[in-house]
Amino acid sequence: MTFSIENLLNEHSNDKFELHEQFLNNQMVRVLKTIGYDRHYKKAVGQYLYDQEGTEYLDLLSGFGVFAIGRNHPTVIEALKETLTLELPNLVQLDVSILSGLLAKEILKTTPENLTKMFFCNSGTEAVEAAIKFARFTTKRDKIVFCDHGYHGLTMGALSLNGENIFREGFGSLLPNCEAIPFNDLVALEKALSNKDVAAFIVEPIQGKGVNLPDDNYLPEVERLCKQYGTLFVADEVQTGLGRTGKFWAVDHWNVQPDMICMAKALSGGFVPVGGVAMTQKIMDTVYNRMDRAVVHGSTFSKNNMAMAAGLATLEVMHAENLVENSMKIGTDIINNLNAMGDRYELLKEARGKGMMIAIEFQSPKSLKLKAGWAMLEAANKGLFCQMVTIPLFKEHHILTQVAGHGMNVVKLLPPLNLTQKDHDTIISAFDKTIGETHKMGGAIWDLGKNLASHALKNRKG
Repeated sequence: MTFSIENLLNEHSNDKFELHEQFLNNQMVRVLKTIGYDRHYKKAVGQYLYDQEGTEYLDLLSGFGVFAIGRNHPTVIEALKETLTLELPNLVQLDVSILSGLLAKEILKTTPENLTKMFFCNSGTEAVEAAIKFARFTTKRDKIVFCDHGYHGLTMGALSLNGENIFREGFGSLLPNCEAIPFNDLVALEKALSNKDVAAFIVEPIQGKGVNLPDDNYLPEVERLCKQYGTLFVADEVQTGLGRTGKFWAVDHWNVQPDMICMAKALSGGFVPVGGVAMTQKIMDTVYNRMDRAVVHGSTFSKNNMAMAAGLATLEVMHAENLVENSMKIGTDIINNLNAMGDRYELLKEARGKGMMIAIEFQSPKSLKLKAGWAMLEAANKGLFCQMVTIPLFKEHHILTQVAGHGMNVVKLLPPLNLTQKDHDTIISAFDKTIGETHKMGGAIWDLGKNLASHALKNRKG
């Protein structure tokens, strides 16, 4: 009998929640069922998901930004098929591969000109781990500075730089000599660097949790201060990179040159895990400074042929389809048209972001009835109002979004970069109707809000 993935999927088409409840993270299943996201998806093409009934969903989450070129792009699929059938030598280890060299060359064409070397790994958190080690070895310093509310991954080193306590609580002692400072605060940064004992300042150019943008002078001053105090400037572009913000790299908005750029997520088109660090020649030559140190840091699967081929194909798609330019155009239009609703909806504070990294923030209203409803939700669970927005967006308008972070009244969009004008119109119409419903106390959406508050209070007591 021939082994067949298709047969397995058909045989177990309705078993996925049961399998996860029994063998994997059953709490995730509980979350999906509680908020009504328990769909059986059967197909994914571009920016769309399709369930068993053939219902189309516009995916504005894109696997946390992984599917920047859309799901199941045919160019990447063909590249992977070709790679599989060529019978290439792979992971010989006592060798170097052609595909990894080619991918490094293509990536470095897009980075600031001071970055001339690449290190490959399997994920964004591994890229951050590498940056920590490389910074410490290069500077002969130990301390790492990061920002409050920053997110850099969940392995132990990267977790030590995580600015959200919910991810850190209960996991014991983390990496020593890591200091948090406020984001977008140059005074705090200079104070942290002034003792000249900091190996690296690691920062997201735009913070993913909440989509917090810096002042225009922040990153240029970060670059200047890091040079002044001998600290390496590391830009974590795992989420912001590869066209997400309307520039190939978010640092390009401010014309700065970090010493390292961490990347992952969108790099393989969503098919094969791949991450990387672009760095200066000095850092590479310092870390790998002798032949006996040629393997001092690496990863068994990091330069595998499938990942490298997927990366090359993804870059080709991005250039051929002008996805960076489309990200800027459509994303800017979405932000502007959402902000145009502000005069009509007192609960809407602002839409912000760059390109297709977008936050829609809500605020406490002034009118008494709405204020009472807002207070009820906040008392049950801070940021719960946003669930009252995302759930009808999903159930009624078939748009998949996310809450931007714990305790935030912010809905976050990380769409594929290939959104069309039609998609734009769908998004604006759906948000207009949904936000409009939140301004009608006593309506169905507030019944949902009461149910959410009740669940939140029960969970707190439990």
